[in-house]
Amino acid sequence: MAKNPFRFLKTSPVIIQLAVLMYVRFPLSLRNVENLLHERGMDVYHESVRLWVDRFGTHFAHKIPKRRSDAIRRSPQWQWHLDEDFVSRRQA
Repeated sequence: MAKNPFRFLKTSPVIIQLAVLMYVRFPLSLRNVENLLHERGMDVYHESVRLWVDRFGTHFAHKIPKRRSDAIRRSPQWQWHLDEDFVSRRQA
């Protein structure tokens, strides 16, 4: 059984995940993430976001591909689509 990585923190894991994913996924600064969370009613200091990114960034990054592949495999009719561009070279 794996240990809970959030066991010593008072902040909800949902808030931590939201802050980390906002910082990693979008081109936002730590202060922008702090402001966005404040607008949603969560008072979080930007240094806390930095510490969470350092501590939990890889934890959340390992979950993303697994979730995506599981969701694709659960779909009854999934297909791979390949887009191709063809550029012909004109002979002079």
